[in-house]
Amino acid sequence: MTTGLVWDERFAWFNAGTYRQRSPLYQQLTVYDTRDSKEQIRELLVASGLVDTLVPIVPRLATDAELLRYHTPAYLAKVKALSDAGGGDAGEGAYLGPNCYDIAKLATGACLEALDAVLDGRVENAYALVRPCGHHATKDFGRGYSIFNNLVVAILHAKAQGQVSRVAVVDWDVHHGNGTQDAFYDDPSVLTISLHQDGYYPPDSGGLDEQGEGPGRGYNINVPLPPGSGHGAYLEAMQQVVVPALRRFRPEAILVASGLDANARDPLGRMMCHSQTYRDMATLIKAEAQELCQGRLLASHEGGYASLYVPWCALAIMEAFADVKTSSDDPSLSRVAVWPGQELQPHQASVISKAAELPGNIAAGRL
Repeated sequence: MTTGLVWDERFAWFNAGTYRQRSPLYQQLTVYDTRDSKEQIRELLVASGLVDTLVPIVPRLATDAELLRYHTPAYLAKVKALSDAGGGDAGEGAYLGPNCYDIAKLATGACLEALDAVLDGRVENAYALVRPCGHHATKDFGRGYSIFNNLVVAILHAKAQGQVSRVAVVDWDVHHGNGTQDAFYDDPSVLTISLHQDGYYPPDSGGLDEQGEGPGRGYNINVPLPPGSGHGAYLEAMQQVVVPALRRFRPEAILVASGLDANARDPLGRMMCHSQTYRDMATLIKAEAQELCQGRLLASHEGGYASLYVPWCALAIMEAFADVKTSSDDPSLSRVAVWPGQELQPHQASVISKAAELPGNIAAGRL
């Protein structure tokens, strides 16, 4: 088995700005999306020795033509103008600093290169450790640290090249994958599934009733998990919703929006996942990829802001993808895994059952 890894030091250089001062007593603070967690993921991959088993994939800048398959010309011009002028917000909480336009294009291009490597058979699966993230960006609006929608552009690129016709996206970021949902809401050739904290971000987004429209109805699935959901709830959602939907859809490639901010120590989530949760989810998704689409699997990094803990979650995912277990063990796992409430709770099971059984939902087999 071969697993690819994309990383470029320029991702760490991306300037996501500071929080705006909302009142005279609101201290100016750096935003949560800093370089720290991404660099520390890379450093743990090196220190553990896992990086030596991974195939490096060299990123490139996405071209304007590639970005324009999804984003509007006016939006590209806006993002470039903000970067050239010294920085600004591309929408809502999507700040980019000076000279960051090309870094955002590099993050998207990294996902294009990684997906090409998977589809060309150079690697079986890959992890794109990119920054800025992308799953909140819509065609003309940046949001939640997302400038360009990296996975959406990658899917449209692969479809335009005739490499795939049916693609599934599984998003396990703690926030709803609204941008990916929006891009394919009426498209039955792309299955989008989002596991996220209910009602968190974006507000009023990601409900059970958002199932797609027109020919795409039933091909968008949201699992809005209650705050406090942990290992049991996430594994149940994977087994009861994600796996059945993938098996009925039979994609030619599976993409993961790999946000790690549902971890128990994250400042921007209220969930209780730990490194074993991510290892088990990655193992499940890899097994489905091997069964359904010759192992073709790509994960693109999204959120995750607990710099001391996110690296252990990322390491677990990549060990599962590569089928390699290093001697580096998560030092917090024994504590977090036994927190009360880690097992599936009745109110969490109720939401998962509703997501799995909605009429007209591919997970329920009623399309």
